[in-house]
Parts: sequence; structure tokens; C-alpha cells
Amino acid sequence: MAYVIKRYSNRKLYDTQESRYVTLEEIEEMIRAGKEIAVVDAASGEDLTSVTLAQIILENERNHRATLPTAFLHQLIKHGEAWQDFVQRSMKSSLEGIVSSQREMERIFQDWASRAGWGMSAPRAEPRRDGAEPDAEQLREEVSTLRERLRSLEERLEKRKNQK
Repeated sequence: MAYVIKRYSNRKLYDTQESRYVTLEEIEEMIRAGKEIAVVDAASGEDLTSVTLAQIILENERNHRATLPTAFLHQLIKHGEAWQDFVQRSMKSSLEGIVSSQREMERIFQDWASRAGWGMSAPRAEPRRDGAEPDAEQLREEVSTLRERLRSLEERLEKRKNQK
């Protein structure tokens, strides 16, 4: 479900779930944190998500935090919708490739984990001696350790790919 942000006529952005006004930078942080954002006009209900996301990108350009090639921007304007459709299809295809690669790495990790004697999934938290379930902090630490292991495996896999 998308995180709904309402945009008012005074251009203020209101986070409906947190009940507070937010900035473009905060919306950018939400997106980087993995939240799906939907921006709607408070009066008409019109979807302003793509306009707002483009505004975030342009602000990053202005601050030189990201640099889109000028030639690319010229072509985008020159060829209008046809070029935009091409870019959208290309980006969608690229993202699907990334997701596919991630799934393949997960499959390889699962295979590696089973060969390492972990069975079909990652190791489980050890039960406490008193028989109680592991606490949340212990589970967080274990997830953090597993993420670091996965990152290391991804790096090794990428190095092997580049060597071929």
C-alpha cells in the first residue's frame, strides 16, 4: 500500500500517516527507505506522484547531487512522449533484470546455505536455555549478521563475474 502524501494549493506536503507536513527531502528519504509514496492533490485528488518525484530529481540536479547528462535531457525534450516511452520501457526492463539478478543471488545463497549444512534456509536463532523464544534484540543481531554475510557473498559473486 502506498504512503499517501497530500499536496495543498500552497504547495505544502502533508504526510497523512504521520499527521505532519514534510519536505521533498523527507519524501526522498522515505523512498530511499523503501516506502512506496503516492502524492495526491488535496482538493481534487489528482495523482501528482510523478510530478513530485520529478521535482525531487530536479532538486538533486540543482544541488549537483545527481547529474543527468545534458544530451540525454535535450533528447528527452526533443522527442517528447516517444522518447519518454522508450526510457520508461528501458528502465522497466533494467529494473526487472536487477530483480531477476537478486532472485538468482538468493537462489545461489540458498544453495550455498544448504551445502554449508544450514538446510533449506538460513540458520535460526538458538533457543534460550530456559526454553523461551529468542528476544527481539537477539533476532535483530542475527538478521544484521546474515545481511552482512549476504553482502559479502554478493561482493564475491560480483568479483567472480567480473573475472570471467
